[in-house]
Amino acid sequence: MKALPQQDPTHSGIWSQPWETVAAQLEADVQRGLSATEIQKRRARYGFNRLRRHARRSTWSILVDQLRSLIIGLLVTAAIVAFVFDDHLEGWAVVLVIVLNTAIGFFSELGAVRSMEALFSLGNMTTRVHRDGELREIPAEELVPGDLVAIEGGDVVTADLRIVEASKLQTDESTLTGESLPVQKQAESVELAAPLAERFSMLYKGTSVTRGSGSAMVVATGMATELGEISALVSSAKDETTPLEVRLDQLGRRLIWVTLAVTVLVVVSGVINGKDLVLMIETGLALAVAAIPEGLPIVATIALARGLRRMATRHALINRLASVETLGATSVICTDKTGTLTENRMTVTQLVLASGNVEIEDPGGDASATFRLDGAPIDPATHLPLRTALETVVLCNNACLGPAADDLSTAAVGDPLEVALLVAGARAGLRRDDLLDALPEEREVAFDAEDRRMATLHGDGGRFRVAIKGAPEALLATSSHLLAADGRQTMDDDERRAWMGRNEELAAAGLRVLALGTKHVDALDADPYGDLTFIGLVGLVDPPRLDVREAIERCHRAGIDVVMVTGDQPVTAAGIARQVGIVGDEAESVVHGGTMKPLAQLTEAERQDLLGAHILARVNPRQKLELIELHKQAGHVVAMTGDGVNDAPALKAADIGIAMGRRGTQVAKEAADMVLQDDAFSSIVAAVEEGRTIFDNIRTFVLYLMSCNVSEVMVVGLAALLGTTLPILPLQILFLNLVTDVFPALALGMGPGDPHQMDRPPRPPGEPILGRPQWLRIAFYGVVFTASVLGALLLAEQWLGLNSVQAVTVSFLTLAFAQLWHVFNMRRAESPLFRNEITRNPYVWAALGLCTGLLLLAVHLPALQQVLGVEPPGLPGWGLALGMSSVPLLMGQVAKWITKD
Repeated sequence: MKALPQQDPTHSGIWSQPWETVAAQLEADVQRGLSATEIQKRRARYGFNRLRRHARRSTWSILVDQLRSLIIGLLVTAAIVAFVFDDHLEGWAVVLVIVLNTAIGFFSELGAVRSMEALFSLGNMTTRVHRDGELREIPAEELVPGDLVAIEGGDVVTADLRIVEASKLQTDESTLTGESLPVQKQAESVELAAPLAERFSMLYKGTSVTRGSGSAMVVATGMATELGEISALVSSAKDETTPLEVRLDQLGRRLIWVTLAVTVLVVVSGVINGKDLVLMIETGLALAVAAIPEGLPIVATIALARGLRRMATRHALINRLASVETLGATSVICTDKTGTLTENRMTVTQLVLASGNVEIEDPGGDASATFRLDGAPIDPATHLPLRTALETVVLCNNACLGPAADDLSTAAVGDPLEVALLVAGARAGLRRDDLLDALPEEREVAFDAEDRRMATLHGDGGRFRVAIKGAPEALLATSSHLLAADGRQTMDDDERRAWMGRNEELAAAGLRVLALGTKHVDALDADPYGDLTFIGLVGLVDPPRLDVREAIERCHRAGIDVVMVTGDQPVTAAGIARQVGIVGDEAESVVHGGTMKPLAQLTEAERQDLLGAHILARVNPRQKLELIELHKQAGHVVAMTGDGVNDAPALKAADIGIAMGRRGTQVAKEAADMVLQDDAFSSIVAAVEEGRTIFDNIRTFVLYLMSCNVSEVMVVGLAALLGTTLPILPLQILFLNLVTDVFPALALGMGPGDPHQMDRPPRPPGEPILGRPQWLRIAFYGVVFTASVLGALLLAEQWLGLNSVQAVTVSFLTLAFAQLWHVFNMRRAESPLFRNEITRNPYVWAALGLCTGLLLLAVHLPALQQVLGVEPPGLPGWGLALGMSSVPLLMGQVAKWITKD
C-alpha cells in the first residue's frame, strides 16, 4: 500500500477533481467501504475526528484575574509597608479591602462564565457509514479519511466530504458561508477557482442537509476541515484587554508616581527640617494610605457586576465584567446579515406579471393574504396570470406545509424557499394536496445546478400540464410566449431583455428572484423546457427583523458606524443594507471579498476606502479578521456580531464579540464576550447604552473618590510641611476611604445615567477616566477641602480651646462630612440645583444616612474611639465640624454655576 496523502482539502482542489480520482488517491472502496484493519491504520495517521476543545476557564484563573490590577498592587504594597512598621491593624484593614473586592469580582464573574459555558454543552453526534460492506451507525469522532458516508435530509455533516452520489441533495451552509439559501449539491466536479459557497461537489463539517440523499467520501477530519481551520483562527486570535482595564491601569500608574512623589517629598523635607525620622516615615505612610483610593476597586467591581445583572435581565449574557463598560465605547459594529439582521426565513413579497406588479401583504399565522395589483386589491381566483403563477409555485414544489390551523411557515418541512412558495399559495387558498387531487403529479424533472430549473408534469384531462420554476435567464431563453390577462402572446427578444431588466431591479432591491413558466404536452417523456409560456417573476426576501431598523437608527444617532460583513451575494447584501438603514437609498458600492487585498498590501487610499465601506460581501473568515484589525488600527472600538462558524475568529478578535444565542453555533458562542439569548439586535443598542451609563458612573465616582483622596493628601502633606498637628491620622484616613467614601461612591455607581447619552457620539478610545477637566476639578476641590479642614483644626484649638485629641476629632469629622456633602457636587452641570439625578437617587440618601450613623458610632463607641484615636468634641465641636464641612459643598455649587461644568 502506498503512503496515504496528508489531509489538505482547503488547498488541494478536491472539489475540482472527479470523485473517482479522489477515491483512488485515498484508496477508498466506494462499494464496500473501508475494512477494520484499514480504519486502524488511518486513525493512527489522522487521529480522531475532533476539533480542538475550547479551554474551560478554571476557578483559579478567574480568581487570579481579579488581582491583576495596579490599584490592587498598590493596596498590597500599602499592607506590606504597614506590617513592616508593626501597624498591624492598618495592615489587616487593607487586606480586608483586597479580600472584599476580590470576592465580589470573583463570584460575579464566576457565575457569568459558568452561565456561558452551560450554553456550549452538546450531545455526541453519530454518522451512518459503509464499512466492510455493511451500513453502520458510529460516533462521528471515529470517522477517518476514505470512509463512505450515507447522507439523508436532516443529517448534520460531521466531516468534510466529497460527494459520490446525490439525489436532490441540498444543504444549509449559512453558518459557514453566510449564504441564507440552501445550496444544491452534485457529484460532478466544479472549477478549481470556485469560492467556498460555490463548491457544489463538497459537503462541509458543521453544515446540515435540508433535502435529498446521497453518499460521500470523507476527505478531511478534525482540525483539517474547513471548520477546523476556522477553529484554529479563533485560537490564534488574541484576547483583547478592555478599554476600562487599560484606563484603570493608567490611573493606577499615575497614582503610583503621585504616591511616591508626595511621600518622598514630605519625608525628606521633614528630615531636613529636623523632624524625627520615625515620625516622618509614619507620616509618609499616612500620605500613601491617603493617596490610594482603597474603595475604588470595590466600587468599580460592584458597578460592573450590577451592569452584568441588568444585561442578563435583557437576555444578554456577559462572560467578563469589564466587557460591560467596553460596549459603551463602541464606535463601529461589524454585523453579519443572515440570522442577525434578517429572520433567516424566506417570504414571497411580490410577483411581476405581464399585467403588472402584484404585492403580497403577509398577515402571518394561517390567515389569507391581501394581493394588490399595482396598488389595487385583486382576487387571485379571477385573475388568470396571478392564479396560474400561484398554482405553478405550489405544483412545482417538494416542501410540505403543516395543518391549516398552524402558523404556515413554522409548521412547514422542506427547503425554506419552497416553503415560502407554498405559503404564498396557501394565502390565496391554494393548498398543494388539493391541487394534486385535481392535477396529480406524474413526473418530476429535478433541479439541475447547471441550467438552474425544475419541472413537474401533472395529468390534466388526457394531456400533461408542465409547471416550471428556475433562474430567469434560463426560462426566458426557452420561452416563446408570454401569459397576459387576456391569454398567451408571442414573446420577442426586446420583451426578453425587458424582463431581464425587471429581474435585475428585483435583485438590486435585495430579493431572491425566480421565474415561472408553463405549457401543455401530450407525452410524459416530452421535453419539459422547450417552447414555454413565460408567466412572470417571483420576488422572495429573507425579511429584516422588525426592530433592526430602529436599532440601527439609534446607533447612527449615537455616532456608531454599522458595517455589514457577510458571505452572501453583493446584490442581496446591498438590498438588505438599504432596507435596515445601514446605507441610504442612494447607490453605495459593495466591497467584494474576491477583490480585497491582504491588509499588509493595502495603500493608504485603499485603507481609507475600506474604512468607509458599509457593505462587504463574499468575505471569508480571514478577511473578517483583517477588517477588525484595520478598524482597530484606525482607533475604533469594534464590536462584531454574528452567529455562524464563519464569524467566530472575528468575534474573538473584536473588542466586543457578540454571538446570537438561539441561532448561534457553539464555536461562535465560545469566541464571544456576550451572547444574546433572544438574538435581538436591539439588545445590542441597549447594551451600548448600559455601557455608556456605566462609564459615566465610573467617571463620576472616581472623580468623587479621587477628590476625597487628594484632599486627604493635601491636608496631611501641608500639615507635615508646616510642622503642625496632623489633622487626620492613618487609621482615620483608612476609615474614611473604606466607609464614608465607599458608600456614597457606590450610590453614584447605581445612578440611572443621562437619558440623552445615546444622542451623543462615543467618547474617543484613548480618553482616560479622568481627563484634564476632571483633574482641575479635583485640584480645586482639594484646595477647598484642605482650607476647610485646617481651618476647623485651627478654630478648634484656638477658638474653642479643645485638647489635641478633640481638635483632631473636629478636623476628622469636618473632612468626613465634607466628603459626604461632596456627593451633591457630582450632579451634571445642566441638571437643576435641587431636583437632579443625585437628589433623585435613593441610594445616595441611604448612603448618607448609613455613613452619618457610622460616624456617630466612631466618635461615641469606646472601642472605635480607641482604634481611631478620637473622643467626643462636645456640641461646639460638632457645630464647628458641620459648619466647616458645608464650605466645599457651597464652593462647589458656585464653581459649577460659574463654569457650567
